[in-house]
Amino acid sequence: MKKKTVSIMVAATMALSLFAGCGSSKDTATEDTSKTESTETTDESSENASAETTDESSRTTFTVGFDAEYPPYGYMDDDGEYTGFDLELAQAVCDKEGWKLVKKPINWDSKDMELNSGSIDCIWNGFTMNGREDDYTFSVPYVDNSQVIVVAENSGIEQLGDLAGKTVGVQAASAALDLLQSEDEGGQKALADTFGSLNEFADYNTAFTELQAGALDALAIDVGVAKYQLAQREEGKYKILDEPIQSEQYGIGFAKGNEELRDTVWAEVMKLYDEGEIDKLAEQYGVADMLCLGDEEAADKTEESTDAAEENADSDETAEAAEDEAE
Repeated sequence: MKKKTVSIMVAATMALSLFAGCGSSKDTATEDTSKTESTETTDESSENASAETTDESSRTTFTVGFDAEYPPYGYMDDDGEYTGFDLELAQAVCDKEGWKLVKKPINWDSKDMELNSGSIDCIWNGFTMNGREDDYTFSVPYVDNSQVIVVAENSGIEQLGDLAGKTVGVQAASAALDLLQSEDEGGQKALADTFGSLNEFADYNTAFTELQAGALDALAIDVGVAKYQLAQREEGKYKILDEPIQSEQYGIGFAKGNEELRDTVWAEVMKLYDEGEIDKLAEQYGVADMLCLGDEEAADKTEESTDAAEENADSDETAEAAEDEAE
């Protein structure tokens, strides 16, 4: 009887263990299913968030990447505020669109990484288009610029040929550096090869300090920046050589393929131009004689951008109307 009782108890215990094991597997399976569903929901939410981020109709902020030491286009003023011709123009565009402008100083060497990662929406800071057309989606050019050489008035340097054997400074990752390293048609590598050395600097404020100290004989620089820098220094101490090393144009650079944002921004720029606001800003920052918005070719391109922006707006309205009917 005792043995029989023990046998029954053992059997019962095994049965309970079996049921418990089944219950545990079910719970685990349920938990795994919940985790999978949770992961799928998170992924779906991320995709939706990404889609919302790229939907220009829902944009609330506009982040501009700029070199914080590149006056008169972008720099820090005496009050510690970022300002400049391009930044004020960007602010005016944001005011019209109802966006909040985010001014993001960037390392110029890292501009492509910042743009392609989505950290900034565009590069708007005296950004040379020439030679970069295949790398970005550009706006219509709005400023005619030249690359020039700045030297001390008493340097004895009067023309480009006088730079042979001299120490010349240039900003790293700048259009001037690209030009002096280029062997393509219009490039100036042959000129640079005559220099004693070509020294790169993170910004032109540092480069001008080196020029003032005598560590540099000359600077290769954008004419607009050169004029601003010379205006801040003792009159007659420096000069710009009459012969430029290249003429070029500035545009607003967007990530490759981002035509919708480009067209939206440019349509507002042209409204500001028609209202006379850009001329006022250009006078304020000393670049009025460099504006090229009135050029016939630029006007044609502007009309195309404006039409594209209006088409995008119409498409958004049609899509919203379709969604309302579906609901």
